[in-house]
Amino acid sequence: MEKQPEPESRWLVKDRFLELRSRWLTLVGEHLQDSQGNPLEYWRVEKADSVVVLPIAGDRLLLPRPSYRPGLGTATLDFPGGRVAPDQPPEQAAIATLQRELGVDAALVTQLCPLSPQGWPINSSFSNQKLYGFVAYLESAALAESDALADTYPATREGLEILLDRLLCLQCRAVLLTWWWQYATAAPQK
Repeated sequence: MEKQPEPESRWLVKDRFLELRSRWLTLVGEHLQDSQGNPLEYWRVEKADSVVVLPIAGDRLLLPRPSYRPGLGTATLDFPGGRVAPDQPPEQAAIATLQRELGVDAALVTQLCPLSPQGWPINSSFSNQKLYGFVAYLESAALAESDALADTYPATREGLEILLDRLLCLQCRAVLLTWWWQYATAAPQK
């Protein structure tokens, strides 16, 4: 019988030597001990959870104007997204994000469907948070009422392929592909 690897949960936190808090993130420095007893210095960022919303009006996917991304040094095309404030339900954050980034009034949202009701853990060796993906079905009037709307794409396989080629944000791509997979398995492809 092959020996199974030891679970990583056997690592121990020996001490926390730094904790810097702000509203949206906390920087943590810790000394850890791995399962073999080796000491490690570990740094991580705990971020506030976030939402990414895929807005759909009629048969069109809606995108706001590109946002500047300091880490990339350029503006990128993304779905509306933002942080979930403490004690705020992700659904409220999704509606607020649509209002802020697309100027869409909450009354135009006919249905808000969670793609990740428990949130997807976004965890790397450096950063931790949860991502809540939503699909917001909007009244067709949202197309005419939004001054912040940059572009629309057809909610078809072809539209998806074009959009995937233009989206840099991995979280936006995950929301789009999850929606497509759920949509394509529930309805005939267009």
